[in-house]
Amino acid sequence: MREMKMMFYKPIYFYSTIIVFLVSCIFFLSVLHEGQPEKMPVAVVDLDQSSISRRVVHELNATQSVDVTVRCVTFEEARLAMQQGWVYAILVIPEHFYSDMLAFKRPTLTFYTNMTFTMGGTTAYKQLMMFSNLASGAFQREILRKKGLPDHLIMQRIQPIAIDGHMLSNPTSNYSVYLSSIILPGILGLIAMIISIYTLGIELKWKTSRELMAEANGSIVCALMGKFLPHTLLYCTMGWTLNILLFRILNFPIAGPLWQLQIGIFLLVLAMQAMGTTIVGLLPVLRDAMSIGALYGMMGFSCSGFTFPVTGFVPAMRAVANLFPLRHYFRIYSNVALYGNPFIDSLPIMLCLFLFLAPQIAVNIRLRNAFINQNYPLK
Repeated sequence: MREMKMMFYKPIYFYSTIIVFLVSCIFFLSVLHEGQPEKMPVAVVDLDQSSISRRVVHELNATQSVDVTVRCVTFEEARLAMQQGWVYAILVIPEHFYSDMLAFKRPTLTFYTNMTFTMGGTTAYKQLMMFSNLASGAFQREILRKKGLPDHLIMQRIQPIAIDGHMLSNPTSNYSVYLSSIILPGILGLIAMIISIYTLGIELKWKTSRELMAEANGSIVCALMGKFLPHTLLYCTMGWTLNILLFRILNFPIAGPLWQLQIGIFLLVLAMQAMGTTIVGLLPVLRDAMSIGALYGMMGFSCSGFTFPVTGFVPAMRAVANLFPLRHYFRIYSNVALYGNPFIDSLPIMLCLFLFLAPQIAVNIRLRNAFINQNYPLK
């Protein structure tokens, strides 16, 4: 009841938890609502100015992924537009493109992509590469038609090997499925840890920790349970509501039962709160603990494995990645949502999340002494 009164009367709890998480959900789910980035701006340098080159530009502009926003006379103009950040890619149509194509001299379509912006550059590169292949195939098809070959033989010559590709788990290549399913639980876990550090550190800063220990009859376990129970219920409710929104309302693909992910959210919250308590126990100064907690929380996104696979890390960093709870939640998400593995496969990972309570237990005595004696540096 004491902690609930503090949460009710101090706006920082409301704004730092519900508002921050709500804004994060609205931001990611609205920015990525299309599923894939569309109409990436590109520049075209048409040095041929023939009917075919204009048709190439027109067909490229009609695609969904790119948008020809800049038409340049020289390559220098297009390069300047890319350097200024107006376009992500440049397509150069060479001189004598039409005549060389009719003479079977293999004209070259050249394109440049700015990979400084990974998402925009990669999308533009993939679209330009696909469009170049389609343009080459279309020209070959017309030539073979002129020679009187039927369409089925033409396709066998243009594409002798047919590709039958299947994208598993995310068949629509929806970037929101790829990002939001992990980033938003990660933000929830980060909020849980930072607020845990704050709610313990503020007791030390305001010299109210002795009052807390008196109400807990001197038990640090009772004090921590009383402090964290309202927060844990709030964060779990937020996380469970998020999963229902993603996998039931927005219909994100999930191959296994949702209740396993809900258990993962609960364990993620407990693990992040435990790490926040551990940091306060080691550094019982609010300013220092908040700084270390923010650094630790942000590193968890990089080491979780959903942006860059952990198998690509150097061996030492593969072990370090296991020190972050978000890494284990991502493994649970992969087992449940992507692969649909049985619960027994996720159980060892859930136990790993539960083990994050161990360092908190190890610093309980130090934290109790800090609460009672308050013998820590204030500056």
